[in-house]
Amino acid sequence: MRQCVGTCPARDAHSQEWQCYPRFQHGTGLFPECYLQLENEIFRGQFTRFPLCYIAKLAHSRAQQEKTIQMDPQQSSHGKRVQRVEVYWHAVSYKTVALFVAVMIGLVFAGIYFVFPNAYTYIANKLSSAVSADPVDPMSANQSKIKFVNLDGKVQVKKVNSVQWVDADYHTVLDKGDLIQTGSDGLARIAFADSTTYVVSRETLITVEENNVMHEQTSTAVRINVGQVDLNTPPSPNSRASVSAEEFKADFRPNSRASVKADPSTKEGEITVTGGSAQVQRGQERVEIGTYQRATITQGMPIAKSDVLAPPDLTEPRNLAPILSENPKAASIHFEWKPVSGAVTYTLRVSTTTMFTKLIREVKNISGTTADISGLDAGDYYWDVIATDAKKQSSEPGSPFKFALFAQGKTQEMALEISGTQLHGRVVEIFGRTEPGATLIINAQPVANISSDGNFRYFTEALEPGEHTIVIIGQNRRGGTAQKQLTIVVPK
Repeated sequence: MRQCVGTCPARDAHSQEWQCYPRFQHGTGLFPECYLQLENEIFRGQFTRFPLCYIAKLAHSRAQQEKTIQMDPQQSSHGKRVQRVEVYWHAVSYKTVALFVAVMIGLVFAGIYFVFPNAYTYIANKLSSAVSADPVDPMSANQSKIKFVNLDGKVQVKKVNSVQWVDADYHTVLDKGDLIQTGSDGLARIAFADSTTYVVSRETLITVEENNVMHEQTSTAVRINVGQVDLNTPPSPNSRASVSAEEFKADFRPNSRASVKADPSTKEGEITVTGGSAQVQRGQERVEIGTYQRATITQGMPIAKSDVLAPPDLTEPRNLAPILSENPKAASIHFEWKPVSGAVTYTLRVSTTTMFTKLIREVKNISGTTADISGLDAGDYYWDVIATDAKKQSSEPGSPFKFALFAQGKTQEMALEISGTQLHGRVVEIFGRTEPGATLIINAQPVANISSDGNFRYFTEALEPGEHTIVIIGQNRRGGTAQKQLTIVVPK
């Protein structure tokens, strides 16, 4: 072994040769002489093999320990060791976790069911629809929706899986089995995906029974529990619509208009067709009825078929016609219609709603085909005429016309120029220029797109083949007004 003077001998761990290392002095991390620290028994194995090398390593380890104690205030200044920390755990299987999650979800759904039963029904229906949806025909899932397009008065809905009645609104989506009920002042128009519409009259209760929309054919159906519905079917040859009651069922063909009444207390019904045709069935009995015909259902009697009066054709004011007057309330509005064979009197009705729930004027027992009304405020109005024969049998109301009454300004005139028109099929495009900030009305419809420099562009609704007069009315911020008329011919 190598002789070391004033130093401590130790064997190198790699070269296995003896080397001389300086002695360590106490207080500076060094010891005055070489001796063994036997309290660190964890290194006893290494100490046994390399006793002198262990002395050097032990001194270095002791110096690092004192440095750590000075940097960590949580360690004792007397060199006490940190208390031992014990960690305990419990193994849980994946099956136990899944079972716990399922139990928690069940408790949440149970709470929703008892606190919010309607919300539970809604969620259940959505989940059921998502699971049972037919991916073969996406048109049925995405397009077969029934919505309210007109609401007036008290109208309520009870969903198929609910026990509560709720007020209907335009966001309500109807499904098969839903109930619709109107009050004494209520009217509702519902539209199916194939454009079939049903108007639910006052004090009526109906059930949505069918709403199938396929690529090849569409079919809709409602059931009248009590009351009356009026329906319009689209012109598509693949559309089918039906209305049933306790005693009968009526199937309507495309492009048909009809009214159906049912009274379960007397087991009587009435089906009146004002356009198209229908087949009425009661048991094995079937009857075909056409335009302006009626089928009457009476208990114990065969189905009675009869002709009815046609509603008068309206002529003036024209549909969507604007009327200008310096004083609208004092203006006399002239109404005119065509005579109906067999009619002896007529009833003129004027309303602010399309379903005539709010009548502004009702003039009865008009012997001729004209009438004049005054005292109307500026605004939009709808009007129709009902014919009555000598037997006091009245026709169904025809399609109403709309007109708009405007107050004409007394100040200076406004600028209004029509640059031109262009026909796109049956739609007319009108473009021109007016004053910035002015308001334009074309055929009683407001023009929404007027640029900051006064240029405008407007597209009409699809017009029937023939000659049409388009009226443009404008009003500026000073109260000035202007009016232009255009004649458009839509080819057949």
